[in-house]
Amino acid sequence: MKRAHLFLIFIFASIPAAQIYAGTQAEEKLSASVVALMSKQVSDRAPPRIMIENRAEAERWIAEMSTRLPAGKPQVETAREFLTSVHYEAVRAGLDPQLVLAVVQYESAFRKYAVSIAGARGYMQVMPFWVKLIGDPDVHNLFHLRTNLRYGCLILRHYLDRENGDVARALARYNGSLGRSEYSDGVLNVMAKRWSYGNSTIIEAR
Repeated sequence: MKRAHLFLIFIFASIPAAQIYAGTQAEEKLSASVVALMSKQVSDRAPPRIMIENRAEAERWIAEMSTRLPAGKPQVETAREFLTSVHYEAVRAGLDPQLVLAVVQYESAFRKYAVSIAGARGYMQVMPFWVKLIGDPDVHNLFHLRTNLRYGCLILRHYLDRENGDVARALARYNGSLGRSEYSDGVLNVMAKRWSYGNSTIIEAR
């Protein structure tokens, strides 16, 4: 067998199982009001910060979540930078940060430059059409930590509102597997077993 073939086999065998769940959100027609709202939300460039009033609690959260990240992940950002951004973008979108961590684990296995067969990119496996729909293709890089989390959290929030607070259906829609439960069940199971913290709750529609 040629070396090139052996190399490809090695590469595919090395991809974590989580990669098979990479997002394939279906492009859909959104109302002008929804596009305008999401565009406004995605364009805010305020510096990320932990959105917990009690600084001591914020530090405890970061310290605890740091111990739960897989060894060596994330590979580019520091654990603190990554977790601060996750918490900021999740709370900003009205999501439980623990749910977002579960989605990141399931979608990309914490790989910043993960790309699915369908073309979804980054930590939360965001499809590029979203940048054209609600963002700025000349500015927004889906491999950028905060940009990817910003889009992923806003999209998940959008699906959650669309599904009237049904988290399982919102997750399935986010993954492009609406009508099947494997993805939703997997994410919620990961959230409960690995990322539960304090008063973590399954969020509802706003």
